[in-house]
Amino acid sequence: MTFSMLRKENPSARFPRLDTVLFVEEFIKEHDGEFRKKQLWSALPKGVMYQTFSLILDYLIVSGKVSVDSEGKIGWIYYPKDVEKLLKKTHLMWRKNEK
Repeated sequence: MTFSMLRKENPSARFPRLDTVLFVEEFIKEHDGEFRKKQLWSALPKGVMYQTFSLILDYLIVSGKVSVDSEGKIGWIYYPKDVEKLLKKTHLMWRKNEK
C-alpha cells in the first residue's frame, strides 16, 4: 500500500532491498533525534544512494515508524510494546481522532 503511494509520486524511483530498509531503520533507532535528513544520510556507515534513502525515509514516515520534528530532526516513534502497556492502564483514556 505505502510503496504504491510512493511509486505514484516518483515513478522512476528504485525500490530498496529489505536489508537496506532494515539497516536504515536500525541506524535511525540508534541515533534517535540526532540528525536531519542530509546529516543522517551522510552518517550512514554503509553507502546508500540518496534517492533510495529518501524513498526509505518516506516509507518509514508514511508507515508511522519515524517522524520529523520542527527542527527537521528524524526520530524513531514506533514502540508497539510500550503502547500495549499504556493501553492497559485504566487511568489513561484512548480517544480516536475524528476528522
